[in-house]
Amino acid sequence: MRRILCALAVILSPLCAAAFPVEEEHVFPGTGAGSELWILSTTDTEYFAPLLTAFQARHSSVTIRYTVTGSASVYTAVADEGVACDLAISSAMDLQMKLANDGFALPHASAAQLPDWAQWQDRIFGFAQEPVVLVASRKALEGLALPRTRRDLIDLLRDHPGRFEGRIGTYDPLQSGAGYLFATQEARQSDSFWRLAEVMGANRPRLYASTKPMLDDLETGTLALAYNVLGSYAATRAAHDPDVALIEFEDFTLTLLRTALIPKDARNPELAGMFIDFLLSPEGRRLSGQQGGLPPVNEAALVQTPRLRPIRLDPGLLVYLDRVKRRAFLEEWAAAVKQP
Repeated sequence: MRRILCALAVILSPLCAAAFPVEEEHVFPGTGAGSELWILSTTDTEYFAPLLTAFQARHSSVTIRYTVTGSASVYTAVADEGVACDLAISSAMDLQMKLANDGFALPHASAAQLPDWAQWQDRIFGFAQEPVVLVASRKALEGLALPRTRRDLIDLLRDHPGRFEGRIGTYDPLQSGAGYLFATQEARQSDSFWRLAEVMGANRPRLYASTKPMLDDLETGTLALAYNVLGSYAATRAAHDPDVALIEFEDFTLTLLRTALIPKDARNPELAGMFIDFLLSPEGRRLSGQQGGLPPVNEAALVQTPRLRPIRLDPGLLVYLDRVKRRAFLEEWAAAVKQP
């Protein structure tokens, strides 16, 4: 259930005086008077629970508080509000990079071997990789071919405007840090990005702050298409609903990393480091992929599937966080997508 629980967070910890919006919060009590590990995350609890319970089985005295909020809120909580969480986990790789680059992340020496593009200076660690996908309702597209490329999608929307008006969902980059990342990375990769944005805008798309409401509206028939959706969430829906079609574009499919870092104000940085090591361990990787639905970092899979384009953890992610570039990008995006 998605709701605002800041009052509860304040009761649980006097250090959480900040009023960031909490979508979920679950406490996994430990035995005795052990330490508390507080994880602030953008990943829904159902996907992370297998990892939390497995870690707690190894460290039974540790109480885990798992708080879910939006990607932009994770950044502001750490950078602006001084929230003393022990781990910050996010799908907005650029915002995580900015936190680390600006001195808000502590170093951690992990023995895990990660590709260079999946970690940065012992401060940010990629633990899961997943595609950014298009999700379609087969019923809504009855009689039409599923688009396999962005060019196909442009043609589909242009040729059937009445059919998709008000029935396309995508991220609002003003509300979602991950949505802004996906949009800027796609614009860098493809000349067709702005043409697609204009065609979507002509169909009056619905804008969202996160993936789950998009998929909910697709399930109810409000949406026919959901664009730039997190692959793990989409795969879960597709596995249980035959109407849901998950499409990885053949021209290219962005691949994001879910990343973890230890904020500089963490109360239990050593415990946070232990959890990162567990995430990156063989057991953590197995649980993440098989039970959590979050495929672990796998460079071989990317090599074998050329259409997958990984978003790399490097300072290049900071380019579109420059205030002038960000404002210019959002203005151009709004002109294309929010047409009169």
